[in-house]
Amino acid sequence: MGSTRYIMSMGEVSRKDNSLCFRSNGKNVYLPIENTKELYCLNEVSINSKLLDFLSSNHVVVHFFNYYGGYSGTFYPRDQYQSGKLLIKQVLAQREKRMPVAKAIVQGIGINIAEVLYHYFKHGKSEVKGTIDWLRKDFLIKVEKAETITELMAHEGEAWIQFYGTFRHFLPEEFLINKRVKRPPDNPMNAVISFGNTLLYTKTISAIYRTHLDQRISFLHEPAERRFSLSLDISEVFKPVIVYRTIFDLINNRRLQVEKHFEKKVNYCLLNEEGRSF
Repeated sequence: MGSTRYIMSMGEVSRKDNSLCFRSNGKNVYLPIENTKELYCLNEVSINSKLLDFLSSNHVVVHFFNYYGGYSGTFYPRDQYQSGKLLIKQVLAQREKRMPVAKAIVQGIGINIAEVLYHYFKHGKSEVKGTIDWLRKDFLIKVEKAETITELMAHEGEAWIQFYGTFRHFLPEEFLINKRVKRPPDNPMNAVISFGNTLLYTKTISAIYRTHLDQRISFLHEPAERRFSLSLDISEVFKPVIVYRTIFDLINNRRLQVEKHFEKKVNYCLLNEEGRSF
Protein backbone atom coordinates (compact mmCIF):
# COMPACT_ATOMS: atom_id res chain seq x y z
CA MET A 1 0.00 0.00 0.00
CA GLY A 2 2.93 2.37 0.47
CA SER A 3 3.95 4.71 3.26
CA THR A 4 2.92 8.05 4.68
CA ARG A 5 5.66 10.70 4.66
CA TYR A 6 5.72 13.68 7.00
CA ILE A 7 7.58 16.93 6.31
CA MET A 8 7.96 18.95 9.52
CA SER A 9 10.26 21.82 8.44
CA MET A 10 9.99 24.70 6.00
CA GLY A 11 11.54 23.97 2.63
CA GLU A 12 10.97 22.99 -0.99
CA VAL A 13 9.72 19.72 -2.49
CA SER A 14 10.59 18.89 -6.09
CA ARG A 15 10.96 15.95 -8.44
CA LYS A 16 14.44 14.47 -8.82
CA ASP A 17 14.44 11.65 -11.38
CA ASN A 18 11.91 9.16 -9.93
CA SER A 19 12.12 10.39 -6.36
CA LEU A 20 10.80 13.24 -4.25
CA CYS A 21 13.46 15.68 -3.08
CA PHE A 22 12.92 17.81 0.02
CA ARG A 23 15.42 20.65 0.36
CA SER A 24 15.73 22.53 3.65
CA ASN A 25 18.62 24.57 5.08
CA GLY A 26 20.88 23.59 2.20
CA LYS A 27 20.35 19.83 2.64
CA ASN A 28 18.47 17.37 0.43
CA VAL A 29 16.39 14.43 1.62
CA TYR A 30 15.18 11.94 -1.01
CA LEU A 31 11.94 9.98 -0.75
CA PRO A 32 11.20 7.10 -3.17
CA ILE A 33 7.92 7.71 -5.00
CA GLU A 34 7.15 4.02 -5.48
CA ASN A 35 6.74 3.54 -1.73
CA THR A 36 4.76 6.73 -1.03
CA LYS A 37 0.96 6.89 -0.90
CA GLU A 38 0.47 10.20 0.92
CA LEU A 39 2.52 13.21 1.94
CA TYR A 40 1.91 15.52 4.90
CA CYS A 41 3.42 19.00 4.59
CA LEU A 42 3.19 20.16 8.21
CA ASN A 43 4.95 23.46 7.60
CA GLU A 44 5.29 26.00 4.78
CA VAL A 45 6.54 24.09 1.73
CA SER A 46 7.19 25.31 -1.82
CA ILE A 47 6.21 23.14 -4.79
CA ASN A 48 5.79 23.49 -8.58
CA SER A 49 3.42 22.18 -11.24
CA LYS A 50 5.97 19.62 -12.45
CA LEU A 51 5.92 18.04 -8.99
CA LEU A 52 2.10 18.02 -8.86
CA ASP A 53 1.93 16.22 -12.20
CA PHE A 54 4.46 13.67 -10.91
CA LEU A 55 2.46 13.15 -7.71
CA SER A 56 -0.81 12.84 -9.61
CA SER A 57 0.54 10.23 -12.01
CA ASN A 58 1.64 8.17 -9.00
CA HIS A 59 -1.68 8.67 -7.14
CA VAL A 60 -0.04 10.40 -4.15
CA VAL A 61 -2.39 12.48 -1.97
CA VAL A 62 -0.78 15.57 -0.39
CA HIS A 63 -2.13 17.35 2.69
CA PHE A 64 -0.96 20.92 3.30
CA PHE A 65 -0.70 22.68 6.66
CA ASN A 66 0.45 26.24 7.30
CA TYR A 67 3.25 27.44 9.57
CA TYR A 68 0.89 27.46 12.57
CA GLY A 69 -0.23 23.86 12.06
CA GLY A 70 -3.60 24.79 10.57
CA TYR A 71 -5.01 22.64 7.79
CA SER A 72 -4.83 24.42 4.41
CA GLY A 73 -6.15 21.78 2.03
CA THR A 74 -5.49 18.58 0.13
CA PHE A 75 -4.07 17.94 -3.32
CA TYR A 76 -6.33 15.26 -4.69
CA PRO A 77 -4.94 13.49 -7.79
CA ARG A 78 -7.25 12.99 -10.75
CA ASP A 79 -9.83 10.43 -9.74
CA GLN A 80 -8.94 6.92 -10.85
CA TYR A 81 -11.80 5.22 -9.01
CA GLN A 82 -14.82 6.90 -10.55
CA SER A 83 -17.99 4.80 -10.67
CA GLY A 84 -21.22 6.30 -11.94
CA LYS A 85 -23.29 3.35 -10.70
CA LEU A 86 -21.95 3.61 -7.17
CA LEU A 87 -22.42 7.37 -7.14
CA ILE A 88 -26.11 6.91 -7.92
CA LYS A 89 -26.42 4.28 -5.18
CA GLN A 90 -24.64 6.51 -2.68
CA VAL A 91 -26.99 9.40 -3.43
CA LEU A 92 -30.03 7.12 -3.07
CA ALA A 93 -28.67 5.74 0.22
CA GLN A 94 -28.21 9.28 1.52
CA ARG A 95 -31.83 10.09 0.71
CA GLU A 96 -33.42 6.85 1.89
CA LYS A 97 -31.20 5.68 4.75
CA ARG A 98 -29.68 8.85 6.13
CA MET A 99 -31.14 8.60 9.64
CA PRO A 100 -30.19 4.94 10.29
CA VAL A 101 -26.64 5.55 9.08
CA ALA A 102 -26.34 8.82 11.02
CA LYS A 103 -27.63 7.10 14.17
CA ALA A 104 -25.03 4.35 13.77
CA ILE A 105 -22.30 6.99 13.51
CA VAL A 106 -23.41 8.79 16.69
CA GLN A 107 -23.86 5.50 18.54
CA GLY A 108 -20.33 4.54 17.50
CA ILE A 109 -18.99 7.80 18.92
CA GLY A 110 -20.64 7.15 22.29
CA ILE A 111 -19.52 3.52 22.43
CA ASN A 112 -15.92 4.45 21.64
CA ILE A 113 -15.88 7.24 24.23
CA ALA A 114 -17.12 4.73 26.80
CA GLU A 115 -14.37 2.28 25.80
CA VAL A 116 -11.69 4.95 26.29
CA LEU A 117 -13.07 5.84 29.71
CA TYR A 118 -13.35 2.18 30.68
CA HIS A 119 -9.57 1.90 30.33
CA TYR A 120 -9.18 4.45 33.11
CA PHE A 121 -11.94 2.89 35.19
CA LYS A 122 -10.03 -0.42 35.09
CA HIS A 123 -6.95 1.44 36.34
CA GLY A 124 -8.64 2.82 39.42
CA LYS A 125 -10.42 5.96 38.15
CA SER A 126 -13.83 5.07 39.55
CA GLU A 127 -15.03 8.66 39.07
CA VAL A 128 -15.67 8.01 35.37
CA LYS A 129 -18.10 5.14 36.02
CA GLY A 130 -21.18 7.38 35.95
CA THR A 131 -20.29 8.75 32.52
CA ILE A 132 -19.61 5.25 31.18
CA ASP A 133 -23.00 4.03 32.41
CA TRP A 134 -24.77 7.04 30.88
CA LEU A 135 -23.04 6.53 27.52
CA ARG A 136 -23.87 2.82 27.42
CA LYS A 137 -27.53 3.20 28.30
CA ASP A 138 -29.26 6.61 28.44
CA PHE A 139 -27.24 8.10 25.59
CA LEU A 140 -27.92 5.17 23.25
CA ILE A 141 -31.63 5.34 24.04
CA LYS A 142 -31.69 9.07 23.22
CA VAL A 143 -29.92 8.45 19.93
CA GLU A 144 -32.30 5.66 18.96
CA LYS A 145 -35.33 7.86 19.68
CA ALA A 146 -34.01 10.87 17.74
CA GLU A 147 -36.19 11.87 14.80
CA THR A 148 -34.01 14.49 13.09
CA ILE A 149 -30.36 15.09 12.25
CA THR A 150 -30.46 18.20 14.45
CA GLU A 151 -31.45 16.05 17.44
CA LEU A 152 -28.65 13.59 16.68
CA MET A 153 -26.07 16.38 16.50
CA ALA A 154 -27.31 17.71 19.85
CA HIS A 155 -26.93 14.28 21.47
CA GLU A 156 -23.46 13.93 19.98
CA GLY A 157 -22.48 17.30 21.41
CA GLU A 158 -23.75 16.24 24.84
CA ALA A 159 -21.59 13.09 24.69
CA TRP A 160 -18.46 15.15 23.98
CA ILE A 161 -19.27 17.58 26.81
CA GLN A 162 -19.66 14.67 29.24
CA PHE A 163 -16.34 13.28 27.96
CA TYR A 164 -14.49 16.58 28.49
CA GLY A 165 -15.85 16.70 32.03
CA THR A 166 -14.02 13.49 32.91
CA PHE A 167 -10.56 14.74 31.92
CA ARG A 168 -9.92 16.12 35.41
CA HIS A 169 -9.88 12.57 36.76
CA PHE A 170 -6.91 11.30 34.71
CA LEU A 171 -5.03 14.29 33.21
CA PRO A 172 -2.69 16.83 34.84
CA GLU A 173 -4.19 20.25 35.57
CA GLU A 174 -2.32 22.10 32.81
CA PHE A 175 -4.15 20.01 30.19
CA LEU A 176 -7.71 20.52 31.44
CA ILE A 177 -10.25 22.44 29.34
CA ASN A 178 -13.51 24.19 30.19
CA LYS A 179 -14.86 23.89 26.65
CA ARG A 180 -13.76 22.87 23.18
CA VAL A 181 -12.32 25.86 21.29
CA LYS A 182 -11.20 25.23 17.70
CA ARG A 183 -10.41 28.36 15.68
CA PRO A 184 -7.99 29.21 17.05
CA PRO A 185 -7.35 26.79 19.94
CA ASP A 186 -6.83 28.74 23.15
CA ASN A 187 -4.89 26.31 25.37
CA PRO A 188 -2.58 23.28 25.07
CA MET A 189 -5.34 20.65 25.18
CA ASN A 190 -7.45 22.36 22.53
CA ALA A 191 -4.33 22.79 20.40
CA VAL A 192 -3.38 19.11 20.46
CA ILE A 193 -6.99 17.99 19.94
CA SER A 194 -7.33 20.23 16.88
CA PHE A 195 -4.08 18.92 15.43
CA GLY A 196 -4.97 15.28 16.09
CA ASN A 197 -8.48 15.65 14.67
CA THR A 198 -7.09 17.24 11.51
CA LEU A 199 -4.59 14.43 11.02
CA LEU A 200 -7.36 11.85 11.37
CA TYR A 201 -9.63 13.81 9.01
CA THR A 202 -6.94 13.94 6.32
CA LYS A 203 -6.11 10.25 6.84
CA THR A 204 -9.77 9.51 6.20
CA ILE A 205 -9.71 11.61 3.03
CA SER A 206 -6.81 9.49 1.76
CA ALA A 207 -8.60 6.25 2.63
CA ILE A 208 -11.85 7.26 0.91
CA TYR A 209 -9.90 8.42 -2.16
CA ARG A 210 -8.87 4.81 -2.68
CA THR A 211 -12.50 3.65 -2.83
CA HIS A 212 -15.33 4.42 -5.27
CA LEU A 213 -17.18 6.55 -2.71
CA ASP A 214 -17.81 10.25 -3.23
CA GLN A 215 -16.32 12.40 -0.46
CA ARG A 216 -19.06 15.03 -0.73
CA ILE A 217 -22.06 12.82 0.04
CA SER A 218 -22.40 12.43 3.80
CA PHE A 219 -24.99 11.26 6.31
CA LEU A 220 -24.49 12.90 9.73
CA HIS A 221 -22.89 16.15 8.61
CA GLU A 222 -24.64 18.21 5.97
CA PRO A 223 -23.11 17.77 2.52
CA ALA A 224 -21.01 20.87 1.86
CA GLU A 225 -19.24 22.41 -1.11
CA ARG A 226 -16.03 23.40 0.66
CA ARG A 227 -15.20 20.27 2.61
CA PHE A 228 -15.19 16.49 2.36
CA SER A 229 -18.17 15.88 4.63
CA LEU A 230 -18.13 12.07 4.32
CA SER A 231 -14.62 12.16 5.80
CA LEU A 232 -16.03 14.15 8.72
CA ASP A 233 -18.69 11.47 9.26
CA ILE A 234 -16.28 8.57 9.31
CA SER A 235 -13.42 10.19 11.20
CA GLU A 236 -15.78 11.34 13.96
CA VAL A 237 -16.38 7.75 15.07
CA PHE A 238 -12.68 7.01 15.49
CA LYS A 239 -11.64 10.22 17.28
CA PRO A 240 -12.04 8.81 20.82
CA VAL A 241 -9.96 5.67 20.27
CA ILE A 242 -7.34 7.10 17.90
CA VAL A 243 -6.95 10.82 18.62
CA TYR A 244 -7.92 11.14 22.28
CA ARG A 245 -6.41 7.87 23.48
CA THR A 246 -3.11 8.80 21.79
CA ILE A 247 -3.20 12.27 23.32
CA PHE A 248 -3.88 10.91 26.80
CA ASP A 249 -0.99 8.45 26.53
CA LEU A 250 1.42 11.16 25.34
CA ILE A 251 0.41 13.47 28.19
CA ASN A 252 0.38 10.93 31.00
CA ASN A 253 3.74 9.49 29.91
CA ARG A 254 5.20 13.03 29.91
CA ARG A 255 6.17 12.79 26.24
CA LEU A 256 4.04 15.87 25.54
CA GLN A 257 4.72 18.77 27.92
CA VAL A 258 3.23 22.26 28.08
CA GLU A 259 6.56 23.98 28.71
CA LYS A 260 8.37 22.26 25.81
CA HIS A 261 5.91 21.61 23.02
CA PHE A 262 3.55 24.58 22.71
CA GLU A 263 3.64 28.19 21.55
CA LYS A 264 1.33 30.41 23.59
CA LYS A 265 0.30 33.72 22.06
CA VAL A 266 -2.16 36.38 23.19
CA ASN A 267 -5.36 34.63 22.08
CA TYR A 268 -4.25 31.23 20.82
CA CYS A 269 -2.04 28.24 21.59
CA LEU A 270 -0.34 25.94 19.05
CA LEU A 271 1.90 22.92 18.97
CA ASN A 272 5.47 23.78 18.00
CA GLU A 273 7.48 21.76 15.47
CA GLU A 274 8.78 19.34 18.10
CA GLY A 275 5.28 18.83 19.49
CA ARG A 276 3.83 18.07 16.06
CA SER A 277 6.49 15.43 15.47
CA PHE A 278 4.91 13.12 18.09
